[in-house]
Amino acid sequence: MNIKNKIINLLKENARLSFKDLGAMIGISEAEAGNLVRELERDGIIRGYSVIVNEEALSSDNVEAFIEVKVTPEADCGFDEIARTIMMYDEVKDLTLMSGAFDLAVTISGTNYKEIALFVARKLSTIEGVISTATHFTLKPYKEKGFFIEDAPADERGFISP
Repeated sequence: MNIKNKIINLLKENARLSFKDLGAMIGISEAEAGNLVRELERDGIIRGYSVIVNEEALSSDNVEAFIEVKVTPEADCGFDEIARTIMMYDEVKDLTLMSGAFDLAVTISGTNYKEIALFVARKLSTIEGVISTATHFTLKPYKEKGFFIEDAPADERGFISP
């Protein structure tokens, strides 16, 4: 694995690592680590940094939904043009082209269920090329980006794989 991939993997685990810590972990200088991170950002490989939040502990009233979207791909651009239209809405957190029973996976957030329902009814489903949608509301997250959302009580029995 090359140095840039090592940096990316370390930052995926903890984006708050200092250049000094990154350098020490992969055996390069602080300055070299900083230069490599800035190069990854400049080249568009690192697109941003985020935080994982336990919304329940924060007492947040935000609602999140996962929406399956079936579309008719357009000639010459396939799914790209419809995806560009959808991703321009501020409510859209994530948008992914999928294989299988539906074409696009859209994750949105809002302040309540009605706000999400109105987004789907008035914005998403009215886009030309959208055939159907299926909305699934997030009830309780358990794990996000590899991190446990809540501290689970220790299970003394351990994990046994079949």
